[in-house]
Amino acid sequence: QVELVESGGGLVQAGDSLRLSCTASEGTFRTYNIGWFRQAPGKEREFLTGVTSNSGRQYYADSVKGRFTISRDNAKNTVYLQIASLKPEDTAVYYCAADTGPTLRTSASAYDYWGQGTQVTVSS
Repeated sequence: QVELVESGGGLVQAGDSLRLSCTASEGTFRTYNIGWFRQAPGKEREFLTGVTSNSGRQYYADSVKGRFTISRDNAKNTVYLQIASLKPEDTAVYYCAADTGPTLRTSASAYDYWGQGTQVTVSS
């Protein structure tokens, strides 16, 4: 079982940029598709972006295209989420998750392993 640890969250101002990291405990991580989600208070967990294990193909939810960038460094067992031009509505707990299935999926229920989350708070 792989353990995922997110880091890089914090309190930032609107317009700032932030890079979140998701680091796995073992190398099988590189065989998994990885997704980033977020959950704001009172809202459902929302898929943001994902990256495949083999080709590194990226997929973005329409709501984050242009501001969010996902990348992975398999040598470091790490996937990154770069967020530009942060807005107060980006305030949420951000989670990374690993999907052992063959294709990249956007449903949270498809993911097998989750990190504990990292809080991002954007002040106006």
